[in-house]
Amino acid sequence: MQPNSKNQLQPTGGRGSVAPPPRSHEPAQTAVANLTRDQIDAIYSKQAQADARSTQPTPTLVHSSPVTTQPSTDPVHANASDQEASSTYNRTHSNEHQISPDQWQMYHSSWQAYYQKYYEQYYVGAVKDAHSKLRQHAEQLQAQASQTPASSSITKDDAMDDLRSQIRSRIEDSAKKVRRSRHFVPILSSVAVLLVFVFLQYNSVIVAYAEAYVSPGNVSPDNIIVDPNVSTAVDPAPRLIIPKINVDISVDYNAQPDYNSQMAAMKTSVAYFGIPGANAKPGQLGNVPIAGHSSNDFTDSGEAKFIFARLEQLEKGDTFYLNYNGTRYTYTIVETRIVAPTDVSALQVGTDSPMATLITCVPLGTANNRLLVFGKQISPAPSTATPNDSTDTGADPEQMAGKSPTLLERAFGAH
Repeated sequence: MQPNSKNQLQPTGGRGSVAPPPRSHEPAQTAVANLTRDQIDAIYSKQAQADARSTQPTPTLVHSSPVTTQPSTDPVHANASDQEASSTYNRTHSNEHQISPDQWQMYHSSWQAYYQKYYEQYYVGAVKDAHSKLRQHAEQLQAQASQTPASSSITKDDAMDDLRSQIRSRIEDSAKKVRRSRHFVPILSSVAVLLVFVFLQYNSVIVAYAEAYVSPGNVSPDNIIVDPNVSTAVDPAPRLIIPKINVDISVDYNAQPDYNSQMAAMKTSVAYFGIPGANAKPGQLGNVPIAGHSSNDFTDSGEAKFIFARLEQLEKGDTFYLNYNGTRYTYTIVETRIVAPTDVSALQVGTDSPMATLITCVPLGTANNRLLVFGKQISPAPSTATPNDSTDTGADPEQMAGKSPTLLERAFGAH
């Protein structure tokens, strides 16, 4: 059962029903309101007394007994106190402190006028200061110009020297910045790796051109034959001699026309490349083909890997010699020709006269084409040549031997 239930209690014992007491909050609210008004009135009374004392002369202090003011219990006096407190509260909270729009306008106008005058004076002073500095600078320039003689104009040589010094100074400054920076280290590393790969792949080109350039200084006077008709008797060891390009090397006549045999023979000598239709020996009717390297990889062994580096310098009318079986055979160049590596038929020129053909790879450092240098026998007399007694009936090779693979090519499986 709730306390505010309107049901009447039914007591036991037969005494009858009891009605609940009436509940109202109005007396309590009135008491709180009166207490608040009394406190506000006391505060304003103290403030009024303080204001009065501050405006009146200080009175003579008279000792008197303190009077204790007790709240009045008279209804008439209580109502008077309430009215006085209410009037004091209303009086102190009136609208006397409100500002009219005209007053606000005057306030803002005054501040605007102040700031306008302040900044006007500030900017005027700044402009005057700038004009003063510019005038002083112009006077200094005029003074310097008046002190410089008219004949001090710069000459062309002085201008060039000044320009060179400026360029040199900029280059030095840029170089210092680059040296201090570490951003170029990866670039230099990449360039270095690229150069290593390029050298490993194309070193035969570089070295071959170097050999072709320096070999003329290595010419031995023993290789230069002044008169080929003086004597034809020589050492029985087979050799090839080309005085113009400083070649004096042995010839391997046992080499077969296949790639492996040719590459093995050309490590330390030039190789005989006999094929059907071009398999004569010196002193016989027909063609004597001799192959040699113009370049090769620097990792390859052997002293003959650049023996024909200068073969392209031979011209029509130049002479070369083949020593074979104790006889020196002299040949004069009649033609040079560049053919594809597979054009082996270019060597099959017939058997009606004795001749020899020198074979090498071109351009230098590559095996793209083959250079054929044809020479006609002039000593001993061509009429003394014997028929070709070769019985070789093998098939023609697919191509003329070239250069060996580079180090990189071998690393990636080339043979």
